[in-house]
Amino acid sequence: MANDTSWNKSADWYNELLNTDGTYQKDLILPNLLRLITSKPGEKILDLGCGQGFFSRELEKGGAKLYGVDNSVKLITLAKENSPKSISYQVGSADNLSFLKETFDKIIMVLSLQNMEKADLVIKECAKKIKKGGNLYIVMNHPCFRIPGKSSWDWDEKNKIQYRRMDAYLSESKNKIVMHPGEKNSETTSSFHRPLQYYFKHLQKSGFAVERIEEWVSEKKTTPGPRAVAIDRARAEFPLFLFIQAKAN
Repeated sequence: MANDTSWNKSADWYNELLNTDGTYQKDLILPNLLRLITSKPGEKILDLGCGQGFFSRELEKGGAKLYGVDNSVKLITLAKENSPKSISYQVGSADNLSFLKETFDKIIMVLSLQNMEKADLVIKECAKKIKKGGNLYIVMNHPCFRIPGKSSWDWDEKNKIQYRRMDAYLSESKNKIVMHPGEKNSETTSSFHRPLQYYFKHLQKSGFAVERIEEWVSEKKTTPGPRAVAIDRARAEFPLFLFIQAKAN
């Protein structure tokens, strides 16, 4: 995995973020994942791109054995410090999982596949490490509506409408992400935009059948003001996150 995709330099900031209230991870993504993913005793679940272990810890409460992999040494160190010893964490690259001896009933990738340069190889590696009939769960920034540098909110004054402006979609791109906007000399990482057809094509090529998708909108509400109603209407129409469930054939 390329060094410029690692979150090693922002590990402490990300760990602090996930320990605060009001995050999308805690208030939107986690409740939906717990609704859609069962975690049963005897199952093995791989959290690929696990970060500091936030989702691994929550899923382990259901009884499954959790394994976490991330290419950031510092995030894995934090995951081990913050998690019970029953969760197994390793530093490694998601595009080559040969270091894992286990096969898994379920694999999750939450807000991580979009930050992996060789996403096609990652999906292929998942196919090697998942049991037949097992499920792969992916959560990502919605590729139709959240494209770094190519999508934004704008305001139509004449019609009093908050709308989503899209300047590109089908073109794949690698984008530098500033981790702390407004900060001088902020750390950066890279993220990747790919259209929906990219993911569906590589899932199919690797032997996965997409069984379910969901699109999740923001649960946040705008503070009262002249544009609040229009902004909240737009929030309810344009999803922030895409959920994909695919079964290994």
